[in-house]
Amino acid sequence: MVNNWRADPLVWGHGPTVFEVFLEPTCPFSVRALGKLDALLDQVGEDRLTVKLRLQSQPWHMYSGVIVRCILAASTLENGKAAAKSVMAAVATHREEFEFDRHCGGPNLETTPSEIIRRIESYSGLALAGAFAIPDLDREVKWHCKYARQNGIHVSPTFMIDGLVRSDMSSGDSIADWTSRLSA
Repeated sequence: MVNNWRADPLVWGHGPTVFEVFLEPTCPFSVRALGKLDALLDQVGEDRLTVKLRLQSQPWHMYSGVIVRCILAASTLENGKAAAKSVMAAVATHREEFEFDRHCGGPNLETTPSEIIRRIESYSGLALAGAFAIPDLDREVKWHCKYARQNGIHVSPTFMIDGLVRSDMSSGDSIADWTSRLSA
């Protein structure tokens, strides 16, 4: 059991414009948005933009809570936010292996949470089981949930710029579209 731990904030860049992205790791639209964030940060510049990932667990994605906890567990490891991003990328790349068919059936119906953790460990190359078992890691999970609710966010992906929800943004938008909204 780990007693002295810290979750690395899922923040990249250090610019004055703050772009917060609320993602559910197995949502196909969140996966599409996640895939654009590095390019967005490269295009806008780390000195002009701060990207903050917020995890938006959603109950219809049946293993959402387990996967979100794995991501936050990874953030407690060495190279925390990079490790968390590796877990998100591993889940995104193999999304169908972490999701139910039509949110209610298919092969994952027989899968246990322990198998999900082992699957993520295999794809990410990270040992997560120990960090997953941190008893009070749920305070990080709860923080993400509470923060989303306080901002009126219930679905993923949702985008905020400088604290304002942008309902006119979607994962289907181009990086150029996102950039224009960031500078508006």
